[in-house]
Amino acid sequence: IPTDSHIYESEYSGSICGSDFHAINRENGFEIPTNGLSERSVSGESGEIVEDVDQVTLYSYKVRSTITSRMANTVIQTKVVNHSPQPQNVVFDVQIPKGAFISNFSMTVDGTTFTSSVKEKTVGRALYSQARAKGKMAGLVRSRALDMENFKTEVNIAPGAKVQFELHYQEVKWRKLGSYEHRLHLQPGRLAKHLEVDVWIIEPQGMRFLHVLDTFDGHFDGVPVVSKGHQKAHITFKPTVAQQRKCSNCSETAVDGELVVMYDVNREEKVGELQVFNGYFVHFFAPENMDPIPKNILFVIDVSGSMWGIKMKQTVEAMKTILDDLRAEDHFSMVDFNHNVRTWRNDLVPATKTQIADAKNYIHKIQPSGGTNINEALLRAIFILNEANNLGLLDPNAVSLIILKNVKQNIRENISLFSLGIGFDVDYDFLKRLSNENRGIAQRIYGNQDTSAQLKKFYNQVSTPLLRNVQFNYPQTPVTDVTQNSFHNYFGGSEIVVAGKVDPDKLEQLQSIITATSANAELVLETLAEMDGLEDFLSKDKHADPDFTKKLWAYLTINQLLAERSLAPTAAVKRKITKTILQMSLDHHIVTPLTSMVIENDAGDERMLADSPPQDHSCCSGALYYGNRVAPNSFPPWVNPSPTQMVPMPAVGAPVLETTPPPHVMRVENDPHFIIYLPKSQKNICFNIDSEPGKILNLVSDPELGILVNGQLIGAKKPKNEKLSTYFGKLGFYFQREGMKIEISTETISLSRGSRTSVLSWSDTAHVLNQRQVQLHPKVLVSVKKEKTVTIALDKEVSFSVLLHRVWKKHPINVDFLGIYIPPTNKFSPHVHGLIGQFMYEPKIHIFNERPGKNPEKPEANMDVKGQKLIVTRGLQKDYRTDRVFGTDVPCWFVHNSGKGFIDGHYKDYFVPQLYSFLKWP
Repeated sequence: IPTDSHIYESEYSGSICGSDFHAINRENGFEIPTNGLSERSVSGESGEIVEDVDQVTLYSYKVRSTITSRMANTVIQTKVVNHSPQPQNVVFDVQIPKGAFISNFSMTVDGTTFTSSVKEKTVGRALYSQARAKGKMAGLVRSRALDMENFKTEVNIAPGAKVQFELHYQEVKWRKLGSYEHRLHLQPGRLAKHLEVDVWIIEPQGMRFLHVLDTFDGHFDGVPVVSKGHQKAHITFKPTVAQQRKCSNCSETAVDGELVVMYDVNREEKVGELQVFNGYFVHFFAPENMDPIPKNILFVIDVSGSMWGIKMKQTVEAMKTILDDLRAEDHFSMVDFNHNVRTWRNDLVPATKTQIADAKNYIHKIQPSGGTNINEALLRAIFILNEANNLGLLDPNAVSLIILKNVKQNIRENISLFSLGIGFDVDYDFLKRLSNENRGIAQRIYGNQDTSAQLKKFYNQVSTPLLRNVQFNYPQTPVTDVTQNSFHNYFGGSEIVVAGKVDPDKLEQLQSIITATSANAELVLETLAEMDGLEDFLSKDKHADPDFTKKLWAYLTINQLLAERSLAPTAAVKRKITKTILQMSLDHHIVTPLTSMVIENDAGDERMLADSPPQDHSCCSGALYYGNRVAPNSFPPWVNPSPTQMVPMPAVGAPVLETTPPPHVMRVENDPHFIIYLPKSQKNICFNIDSEPGKILNLVSDPELGILVNGQLIGAKKPKNEKLSTYFGKLGFYFQREGMKIEISTETISLSRGSRTSVLSWSDTAHVLNQRQVQLHPKVLVSVKKEKTVTIALDKEVSFSVLLHRVWKKHPINVDFLGIYIPPTNKFSPHVHGLIGQFMYEPKIHIFNERPGKNPEKPEANMDVKGQKLIVTRGLQKDYRTDRVFGTDVPCWFVHNSGKGFIDGHYKDYFVPQLYSFLKWP
């Protein structure tokens, strides 16, 4: 490494993290082969003989990683001894992920310790020039391998001397295609007497799966040991010297590659995870159970002479696979360009089999030639998208993407631009800036790797948009310094991460409100997190990083500011951002494009300098999202206070609360007990339905308005007193005019419109507003109160509340069940029917001759209703809306024999075959 130049391009291959040692004989001007043998030997593990490679012994090679809630800290430590009679130059060469922050480096050379400090670049260079270390060099290197940088230190050590290196770096694990990947590049360069790799993973959400990939062609089968619990895992890789050898009598090491750990966390129960610790919060958001939003996608392909040969061949191969992956509801077209611009179709077309076959045929015939006119090609693509939108040919809820393969005022806000630069002869900085300005990201496709596989992997990451316009709000005033919290899209298999500061002394709970648009609804999702919710868990694990929230916040903030700096509109704005980045880099002791690492001995008379490579303008290497910041309480215009029981949005700083429920409702609870409130008579009439599990009862059927409510019965685990109790375990709501079906079980809440479905959990607090295709139709608002209530409202006219009853899972008899509450209303048509619906138009009743019953606490009376004369009993039923454990007593007159005489016909007349079948009443 040149002593005056600390940043340079490298042709190193290899991958994410690791270290390599070279012993260099300066006198003869050549590098001694790392697999050379010396005459000396030393005794290794279990009496094994370790050949002393180049007379420089690698005594130990240790890599330790801890991952706490996606925040990874890695330490690489090596010890080397020079057994040669000559001085040797030893090179410590570590590969780290692009975008990782180096936080510390130290080394001890023959008893002299060198430590590091982070300085502003000009300060660091001035210190270095005052006391350059002799025979020692350091630098950060931009590598041409995939997503990787090298940290390299070179030290000349005397005969018999020992040297120890230790490097620390940190990074965030980004979720891609449904999992997190932690890659450690192991390249000791020779046999190590002690080789140890440890990875600890601590995830409070719990781990859904964990795999260690075989990247050494089976050579180390059984060597990695995985210990996995529900929330913690430990992976160890400690091959003996014999196991390290390429063959039984080889002196070369087989440890030359990657240790790859893949895992994902549990998120079935809720769409977001809000973690608060030590004055910072981190919000992870990765919903899965939603139908994809249709895509309007334009592929813009460079067919200039620079694409000739293997580049074009692999692009065509990848495009054929990508076209096959388009869904029937997607629309697409292609623009290819050299010095001229051509379009395959002048408009967007549906992704039918015929159109896809024709598109494949078109790209197969492309012959690269000529120059490059990217600007006109982009303008043509934007024109096609805008025209299709103006003519009303596209689904208004679809996501529009331009994928550019090797102007801003022309791109509308609903279009995202993703750029792929193939090879190193593209203007990658231009592509990155273009994408960041237009709600997308850029990625370099490395020509020396499998180009086709890289193209397909990138497309797969953006091929499944699940949400649009995702916005995170933290309305409480003790929340400050929130990272980017507004994102144009959310893609399935990925994860959005937002972080900020919070004052724990001023809050007991942290509230978050997420607004987003799915394929069939507008969503409002609320989460509450306790201030000390993680303290107990993390304190019990010595490997958990107590500063993970602080580090993650700093990592996001600095990366996002670096991206914003490259897009700064004025010099003054850029200076302000630069000042903030610099101060944060110094405060958190990390090497960024604005800082340098000064490495010096205790006396300060020997110094080395490690600069950062040139700035990468894209935010957060590995992240799929570049968003922006919006102010607290900047809610979308469709978020308005609701006229129903559930308020979908809080007032400033106030929690989402359920207002006092209407005092008089019709309801079904327990086994199933029906309570019908008759407003004119101001009476509650009760009856039970004794049926069997699996039967579906119609509760409300109004074919004229297209409103339907059915309930399916489930049974208790076993009979009690020779009677098997039944309860509602599933409820189906169908709003025919809006084309919306809602299925509520004790596990999930499913919303369907056409072929699109969204699934919420009882673990979420959420509000869902369906999008109306026809403005005349009323909107449906679905509100979920975590583990308590679902409220469904059809404008101001009709509402339904569903209560969740949880029981002890190990209870020998009882099961979870649902209760339903319906306020009486005259908004149904005169033809409404069903076990509850028939009472929306109140029948006349006359209750008289009240007298003591067989049970003194339950008086009897006569009741005339619908021409029937009945004997009814006074009793108490339960309303659980305000007290979900014990309920509130509701006095009512009980009709025996499953409501016979009070309901029309027999209760069996209300059986329907399917959850969304209307009642056929004579």
